[in-house]
Amino acid sequence: MDKIYGLLGRKLGHSWSVPIHKALGCEGYRLIELEPEELPDFLRRGDIGGLNVTIPYKRDVIPYCDVIDEMAAAIGSVNTLVRRADGKLYAYNTDAAGFRYMAARAGISFAGRKAVILGSGGASLTARAVAAQLGSWEVVVISRSGPDNYQNLSRHADAEIVVNTTPVGMYPHNGAAPVDLTAFPACQGVLDVVYNPRRTALLLQAEALGLPYSDGLPMLVAQAVAAEEFFFDKVIPAGGNERILSLLRRDATNLVLIGMPGCGKTTVGAALAALTGREAIDIDQRIVERAGCSIPEIFAQGGEAAFRALEQEETAEAGKLSGKLLLTGGGVVKDPRNYAALHQNGRIYQLIRALDALPTDGRPLSQGADLAAMWTERAPLYEQFRDAAIDNNGAVADTAAAIWRDFCEHSGDERPESEHAGHPAAGNIRP
Repeated sequence: MDKIYGLLGRKLGHSWSVPIHKALGCEGYRLIELEPEELPDFLRRGDIGGLNVTIPYKRDVIPYCDVIDEMAAAIGSVNTLVRRADGKLYAYNTDAAGFRYMAARAGISFAGRKAVILGSGGASLTARAVAAQLGSWEVVVISRSGPDNYQNLSRHADAEIVVNTTPVGMYPHNGAAPVDLTAFPACQGVLDVVYNPRRTALLLQAEALGLPYSDGLPMLVAQAVAAEEFFFDKVIPAGGNERILSLLRRDATNLVLIGMPGCGKTTVGAALAALTGREAIDIDQRIVERAGCSIPEIFAQGGEAAFRALEQEETAEAGKLSGKLLLTGGGVVKDPRNYAALHQNGRIYQLIRALDALPTDGRPLSQGADLAAMWTERAPLYEQFRDAAIDNNGAVADTAAAIWRDFCEHSGDERPESEHAGHPAAGNIRP
């Protein structure tokens, strides 16, 4: 009899659990959507192999379990079920292992520190239990109501670790943050269980402040690896978490091109699309489609301000996407809000090309302009936005290949702390 393996929930939509478990060798892993009334009969099935459990059933499954692991019992929430050879349904909480891994990977220690947990749902239960287990001297839960809430955060200004377990800032509601980190001047680390986008508004602020941080993808991967070990009663070799995490990071991270007008973003983008199979999103083209007229016409009708407003809106939408190739206009760096939009899910490449090789036809700001003066103005802005600079004075194919090599090597990296201070997210760039 074939065993059932999958993610159990009510409305699952797109889930990263399937590719993670398939990468770990569980080819039959699938999404299992059930209504509450269907849950009892399903959990009595004898052909259950292993299940992960997500919202809203992490507590609802407990009455149907025969054996509950100590950590799961302490947390009061279950996310992994296994039908053993004795026919009993065993319950575990591998979110705890995932949370520990996420914190350790980010270099964030709870020992002897005060932690503030934002949110009071299932993920909050896990964060609370692990923070206490790791030696936090005080753990405070912030909820929308109750004694500790978002209106009296000043009571906990001495918090050293901030953990977001709410969905605030999660796709498609990018850009929202549950708190302003400056409310916690003693903060020494930030964890966010959201993993899409990779860098929520909360984490962008943490980065700008030079704080160690992590999104929730390392937690998701590590809990899946721990679940697989329970499913098949095996030990997955060290490095399994990082192998899967690296694959997911590369697939989900946007590849972003910036640079002077005419530096070759469109032609290099076409070569990269052919090389990688990624969909290219031309933000200028999206602006044209939305406005129903050409970019010179937009400038003629409303000036640069009208164009920049459209550019900011379209950049914000494009930046929410994952695994794409984003091609920007030359002046995208003039608005610091565009940095957050592009950086939240992307690795940003500046194309460098000699000024005397830059064409000006069809470019309202380039025609008749002093390109040297434009470069002087924009060069520091490009430097603040970019993760890497790539020379594009040679063959287009060579430029595309150089970008892809770098992307494959570095798309899983976090930006070094030493680079934070000069970035637009830190507020050091003028619009």
